[in-house]
Amino acid sequence: MSHNLKRRTFLKGTLAASTAMALPMQAMAQDVLKMGVVLPSPAADVGWSHTLLQGVKTVQDAYGDKLEVTVLENIAEGPDSDRIANGLVAEGHKVLLLGSFGYQNGGIQIAKRNKDVSIIHASGYLTEPNFSPFTAKYWQGTYLMGMAAASVSKSKKLGCVGAFAIPELITSINAFMLGARSVDPEIEMSVVWVNSWFDPASEQEAAKALISQDVDVIFSNAQDTPSVIAVAEEAGVYAFNLNSSMAAYAPKKYLGVVGTDWGPHFKRLVDGHLAGTFEGNNFWLGMEDDVVYTADWNADIPADMVEQITARQAAILDGSFTVFQGPLTDQAGKERFADGVAMTDGEILGMDWHVAGVTTPLPS
Repeated sequence: MSHNLKRRTFLKGTLAASTAMALPMQAMAQDVLKMGVVLPSPAADVGWSHTLLQGVKTVQDAYGDKLEVTVLENIAEGPDSDRIANGLVAEGHKVLLLGSFGYQNGGIQIAKRNKDVSIIHASGYLTEPNFSPFTAKYWQGTYLMGMAAASVSKSKKLGCVGAFAIPELITSINAFMLGARSVDPEIEMSVVWVNSWFDPASEQEAAKALISQDVDVIFSNAQDTPSVIAVAEEAGVYAFNLNSSMAAYAPKKYLGVVGTDWGPHFKRLVDGHLAGTFEGNNFWLGMEDDVVYTADWNADIPADMVEQITARQAAILDGSFTVFQGPLTDQAGKERFADGVAMTDGEILGMDWHVAGVTTPLPS
């Protein structure tokens, strides 16, 4: 699908014929819940927006014709998204899924003005009784990818193409570096920030720049296109990404995916809206919640490393291993957390520094 600001896509499921026939048409119309979905990029076959829509599909499959979903793609953060979200409310949408951090300020104002509307917001931190942000613990998976990257890297140089230097992406990079250095303490990483969620040309140039520096494993961090993955494949460089599998774009050099499944979470919140028990909490979900997972591991990863990764993933799941636990030193050599001291959730969510081994300074 590809839509501009004015186009809408109505996605409808189906109920069993017997159920539909048993309901009077007027009652059915009154019972239909309208859900609006605002996405920061085109909903292609891969990426963040695609993953969000896969989560919405779980809700559609559960509610069938009692749910009508309006999807608006490639909506810029700021006045455009505010206007469109307000328009959805005016059209009777009682649940909104706002799929980007930059939709937060406008969305929270809508929530304050419309107490009967429930808003599910991606990657933010503000809450209201009817405004509920959600974020993934990607770093649980990127730590494991770091272990794999160190095991296949020959140059000892890793790279990352990042969208924006926000804590959610910084923590993913830092965990990737910590995982890699747990295998090879000498390995380093360079980062290029493209300052966009969707800019295929800039993403490609960033990947090529990293490859020219002898980087042989690249982390595509929050890109909604397979641009980085495809460039890496062509150059014979390993690459991995977040949210949904891009293995089809890199049949030989795809290292794997740190995926997310938002379906059950979205359904719980829609259930809560209908029951009057919607939770305006800041949900931070990971492997223990069946939201974050790893998949499509490359066959080039040595067998003994696969065993180590499997064991470490089990330890993350049962809580016996903590990714962000001291000793943690930043890229300037300053000790941030002493040996045995674990970072709190708040400290991880607000992370604005890079760990040792990441050679690129953060933007001002």
